[in-house]
Amino acid sequence: MDSSPRFDPARTAVLAMDCQAGIVSVYAKPPGEYIERCAAVLRAARAAGMTVIFVQVGFRRGLPEVSTRGKLFAAIKASPEHQKFFEGPSGAIHPGLGPEPSDIVVTKHRVSAFTGTDLGMILRATEIDTLVMFGIATSGVVLSTVLDSGDADYNITVLSDCCADNDPELHDALLTRLFPRRCDVIRAAEFVQALNPS
Repeated sequence: MDSSPRFDPARTAVLAMDCQAGIVSVYAKPPGEYIERCAAVLRAARAAGMTVIFVQVGFRRGLPEVSTRGKLFAAIKASPEHQKFFEGPSGAIHPGLGPEPSDIVVTKHRVSAFTGTDLGMILRATEIDTLVMFGIATSGVVLSTVLDSGDADYNITVLSDCCADNDPELHDALLTRLFPRRCDVIRAAEFVQALNPS
């Protein structure tokens, strides 16, 4: 029996999450190989007619979106140096990935791609029921978005070698122990092959 993954392009969106230049430079090792894998995924998705959505972290001047009660983002709000990480070229989507004119860009102010964004509305409006996702960090945006999208009854696939984290043990535990209970976990090459089986 053929167990290779199958995707309906009209009902599938690829989420590239927090793949901003500064973040990639810190988390992806080596960054060139990481970007090459992710770019191949996005090229295949666009060629198949899938919706490509970039989710990026971004803030207004002074970070009015950020509460001092939230441990993670409060640290950014308290540090002008950390804020620069999400500004200018460092805060932009990595140029090796896009976005292309047909891609959608969603800006978030929390960890999950869904919290406080219009991502859910976009997915409903385009009748998407399947999400293929990857990003940085595995224990941050990927974990939070897997949990949120699972609770919203999306079909989910995580591309394991297009995720990165600065905690290798936690990264591996999520990809091999937690995520398989909630979604499918495959490699980038398997996804590309599924879209180009010949």
